[in-house]
Amino acid sequence: MVHGELVKRSENIEWEYTTKAVTSWGGMRLMKELIDKAGILTKLKELPIPYPRSNRGCSPLEIIESFWVCVWIGGARFSHTAIIRFDKVLKEIFRWKKNPSVSTYTRFFNKFNRGIADGVFAELNKWFFAQVPVRKFTLDLDSTVCTRYGEQEGSVKGYNPNKRGRNSHHPIIAFLADIRMVANAWLRPGNTSSANNVRAFFEETLNILSAERIGLIRADSGFFDGKFLSLLESLVLKYVIAVKMNALLKNFVLNHSSWLSIDSGIDIGEFMYKAGCWKQERRIIVIRQSVIKRPKSFGKMLFKELPEYCSYKYQLYITNLDLAGTEVWRLYRQRADSENRIKELKYEFGMNGFCLHKFYATEAAFRMVLVAYNLLSLFRQGILKQQVQQTLSTIRFKCFALGGWIAKSGRKKVLKLSVAMQRRVWLDGLFSKLVDFSAPFPIKPDF
Repeated sequence: MVHGELVKRSENIEWEYTTKAVTSWGGMRLMKELIDKAGILTKLKELPIPYPRSNRGCSPLEIIESFWVCVWIGGARFSHTAIIRFDKVLKEIFRWKKNPSVSTYTRFFNKFNRGIADGVFAELNKWFFAQVPVRKFTLDLDSTVCTRYGEQEGSVKGYNPNKRGRNSHHPIIAFLADIRMVANAWLRPGNTSSANNVRAFFEETLNILSAERIGLIRADSGFFDGKFLSLLESLVLKYVIAVKMNALLKNFVLNHSSWLSIDSGIDIGEFMYKAGCWKQERRIIVIRQSVIKRPKSFGKMLFKELPEYCSYKYQLYITNLDLAGTEVWRLYRQRADSENRIKELKYEFGMNGFCLHKFYATEAAFRMVLVAYNLLSLFRQGILKQQVQQTLSTIRFKCFALGGWIAKSGRKKVLKLSVAMQRRVWLDGLFSKLVDFSAPFPIKPDF
């Protein structure tokens, strides 16, 4: 520095306050259009949703719609719904008469009991998937663990691999793999086994979809149950289900000698198996992979004590498909996408977070999150129509997080969106697709 030179310091920008109502979520105008064109609120009016006792209370349809909006903009617990309450522009976009408070949401969901929850969500899903022009679905049955940190009903200690000893709920979910949506879901106590209530759950799912629309059922080993398999066979449904290992099956695998090599370090075999309580034999497909050639392979080490077999991991599947064993295995491996859907629901849609003391209040909020998920999936496939399925956080950044305010043009209110010129053509394209959007929903299965 030259001696005596003055150092120029930049000054921070000044600030002022304004009473003008603005929002960070002007892009929610897209979802408002989708909701209206889909007709889901019209259907909800026909269902036994709880209504307030006072005429001054918030409309339950507005509570539900604003709850979806909270999920889409990143809310993960009931306290986050306060974001909606203080956003006057969102109120104008969705034409809500009132912005619900946090207690409004909790009171609404606390009015649900088992009968109301089943009556609302089963019928709503039945109507929704009747609008989807897909004749056959691949149905993936899965369960997961929702860790809880309080004393909520049904929140008890059970199988919890990530938070051992913590209370949890153990929901069961039916995914539609072809269109990446949720057909049905139940919340269950944390100490419930995977197969618990699976027959009743599946019968409700059948009521939603009908057996004629289910082309294949895939499930993990928690659904390896003779009564459930008999139910599927009585309905003439095809299935591939992971096998829960026992001593008899382990002995079958040990004595199996007809292995066919299908790739380096991968062998396949099959045999017929009949458990003691079964009336018939069923086909078992066995995959064994060498941990030496494939150190990252999946499966279980069944024979660690036997030097000849200790270098293999095994996977077993039961099926009534007539396909070759390699094709059965390929079909089952595609089920791994349901694990991605569960992660997305937990970390993007706050499936774990909307929890209340009453069990059926928590279940109602849980199932309402899944409706929000299906609507967002409808937006992804029916409007965005991109080959790569974007996450909610990406869509939130690209489509929803648009600064906006309400202005008047003559006697009309106009939503002003702050969007760079180069993005306006793309957004105009999305709005134009919504103009012609109607049932049946314009989505195609993802094969």
